[in-house]
Amino acid sequence: MNKKTLIILIVLIAIVLLIALGTGSYIYWNKWKKLQVGKEALEKAGEAAETITESAIKGVLPSLGTNPLENKPDINPADKANPFKNIKTNPFE
Repeated sequence: MNKKTLIILIVLIAIVLLIALGTGSYIYWNKWKKLQVGKEALEKAGEAAETITESAIKGVLPSLGTNPLENKPDINPADKANPFKNIKTNPFE
């Protein structure tokens, strides 16, 4: 091969490598940009969900110190039918 052909071949290889590097960089940058937009959208969605949840539960939930069964009615029939309820000692000993 003569010198002129070798230089043309090296220049062509360099051009192909630069085009490939540029294309790869553009694709990587484009995906990275979309990923950043997706992260921002996800963060905004999370903040919106928290805001909606806070406004939805405001004044609706009871306080954590309350017991809903504190004033329950006595509907157990076994408590009324037990004849040995007030006995202090066990009659079967």
